[in-house]
Amino acid sequence: MQQREVDVVVIGAGTAGMTAYKTAKKANKRVLLIEADQYGTTCARVGCMPSKLLIAAADTAATVAQSHKFGINVKSMQVDGKAVMQRVRDERDRFVSFVLNDIDSFPAQDKLKGRAKLLDDHTVQVDDHTCITTNSVVLATGSSAFVPKELLDAGDRLVQTDDVFYWQDLPKRIVVVGAGVIGLELGIALQRLGVEVTVLNRGQRIAGISDPKVLSYAQRIVGQTVQLELDTQVTGTELSGDQVIVHYRRQGQAHQVQADFVLSAAGRKPNIANLGLENTSAQLDDKGMPQFDKDTLNITHTPVFFAGDVNALHPLLHEATDDGYQAGLNAAHWPQKPKTIDRRAPLAIVFSEPQILKVGQSYAELESSQIRIGAVDFANQGRSRILLKNAGLLRVYADKQSQRFLGAEMVGPAAEHLAHLLAWSLQMQLTIKQMLAMPFYHPVIEEGLRTALRDAAQNHT
Repeated sequence: MQQREVDVVVIGAGTAGMTAYKTAKKANKRVLLIEADQYGTTCARVGCMPSKLLIAAADTAATVAQSHKFGINVKSMQVDGKAVMQRVRDERDRFVSFVLNDIDSFPAQDKLKGRAKLLDDHTVQVDDHTCITTNSVVLATGSSAFVPKELLDAGDRLVQTDDVFYWQDLPKRIVVVGAGVIGLELGIALQRLGVEVTVLNRGQRIAGISDPKVLSYAQRIVGQTVQLELDTQVTGTELSGDQVIVHYRRQGQAHQVQADFVLSAAGRKPNIANLGLENTSAQLDDKGMPQFDKDTLNITHTPVFFAGDVNALHPLLHEATDDGYQAGLNAAHWPQKPKTIDRRAPLAIVFSEPQILKVGQSYAELESSQIRIGAVDFANQGRSRILLKNAGLLRVYADKQSQRFLGAEMVGPAAEHLAHLLAWSLQMQLTIKQMLAMPFYHPVIEEGLRTALRDAAQNHT
């Protein structure tokens, strides 16, 4: 077995891992980046980018389908599923190639393929070929899809979210289990591309919305697009020829739905199995998750840092980048006291149709008696009506006394752009009055935000 000695070992070459590697290298440390699987980040290969490619196709199909409302008659519209998925795969591979080019630029001696396992706080073994002694470690192994046991009898009719982006064609019918961010994005996109979609969700909440009024609005809009079944319990699956039958209960009644595939979108789990954390000084819970400082990402009592999706804190690319920088910096300077970094304003966007946003503190995280709320319904908002995208509700939250902006939740048009305006305002700690002093052009969807801010300024309850 080969013996090596380095300053920092980074396990996992995704977004967080690559950033941690680069950060530690800039600190003039000997760094080894270990990857067990194929190179290429979750975002580029099976996450952010291919899902947006599918959504872009769905948006185009929806625009053509409603062109008659603008007085433009298209004789027929046909969705070529094979062509849609070909573009998704081709462009996905192009995005992945950018990541691969980046990794190719790393010195060969800094990279090692294989499955890493911690033997103790300062020793890492890779398969049966290399043993590394290191001063510190960054774990950036990411996450993987969680599949409920009730779906396992679906056999080859069961797909995970990652599988969708390798499809050669679109199915005719699909059942999506889970109405979180991924389930909602894929379910709505597939429906708009002509796939018959049923979404089953265990609870009432969809896409993480906690504001009851925004949630009610979102449930109604989404329910007009896909068959949305809330408060359901999937009890099992069975194969029937080349079809899968999904059994579930709702309001005490047994139901079933048949489809070509069942898609598990029931969340993701941290990739911590077989990392050897039990061999370190880490304190593990009953699920094997280590205790760690959320401000420094240091696993308690160890020289190991926890970065990216694996720590289950902020499963977003920009947050993984920040995690990687912080973990890489602290690992490079271990055993100096780990430092915290200023985190960006919390920002989350769901690229469904309509889109969903959450900025700052959510409704559930705030004390209702201490805030003022402003709202706008986009039903009659000028630019939204022009675009035939006039469905949605935005609610903004501000401190009752100081009027400092605290957060917002929304379902509606252009949420990806409004979310950035709101996040920037939050990070700058602006008040509602200061936000209203900013320019708003006419006619734009952003005028809806101004309406909500004005409402918050006047609303003391």
